Amino acid sequence: MSLAPTDLDPDDPGRPEPRDGAAPGARPRDPAGRGADGASPRPGRRRGVRAERGPALAWGALGVLAVGLAWWALTAVGGAGSPMLAALDPLGVPAALASLLSTGVLVQDLVTSTLRLLLGMGIAAAVGIPAGVLIGLHRPTRWASALPVQFVRMISPLSWAPVAVALLGVGSAPVVFLVAAAAIWPILLGTAAAVAAIDPRYVAVAHTLGANRREMLRTVLVPSVRPAVLQSIRLALGIAWVVLVPAEMLGVTSGLGYEILNARDRLAYDEMLVVILVIGVLGAAIDLLARLLLTPRRG
Repeated sequence: MSLAPTDLDPDDPGRPEPRDGAAPGARPRDPAGRGADGASPRPGRRRGVRAERGPALAWGALGVLAVGLAWWALTAVGGAGSPMLAALDPLGVPAALASLLSTGVLVQDLVTSTLRLLLGMGIAAAVGIPAGVLIGLHRPTRWASALPVQFVRMISPLSWAPVAVALLGVGSAPVVFLVAAAAIWPILLGTAAAVAAIDPRYVAVAHTLGANRREMLRTVLVPSVRPAVLQSIRLALGIAWVVLVPAEMLGVTSGLGYEILNARDRLAYDEMLVVILVIGVLGAAIDLLARLLLTPRRG
């Protein structure tokens, strides 16, 4: 399907309002993200952002220290009457981490969970981006899919677990399915909204200049929707990581989610705590990497 000016009718009731508070007749922004005058962001703003990094890092370190002290105080005071709480003492984390690393279990589970995450995200992107483009371009498809999409996306992905296990059996396949089911909606909806928000004047100019379908996709569609699609993928990545861990507690014998249950069943609460901390650290690292790789650059 090719872009046509009528596919992006500004009078379409389903079309989003102009972004950034722009009036309907305002000069459109460049698809590459520059301002109306084609200028890059001002150097003074960049210097201001760099100047804030030092205080931000200092306050961030102070926040981590405060949380660590509160954690230690809670286990020190409450641990006297609760063996489980005493086992969650932060001072025992290094020894438990060394124990898990020495057996190689933690690294193996970490790799397994990461592969499941990437596979589920790949499936979600492969399905969600083309479907979002179709919904954004074709108004009848947008109208016909609105209610079904809103209904299905409100169903918790984990509620599909019995269906996934019954259809796909035990193992990694149901976990990957649940990850993809959680990640597909931000990608699909973000892509559809970005495509529907393309300024029809860009399409009209490209048609006037004789652009064919491939040129239209390369010069209008892709530059216009790329920032929103990348941000949607980053959002989906965070949701997928949150869903991955409980999904690995359902009929699998590997992964970080399984390792939490395994440590609980062995009453190794210190190791269970280490796995939980690893999940948080790895999730933060994945989000940081996604921010660096998926945030559009402006030059």
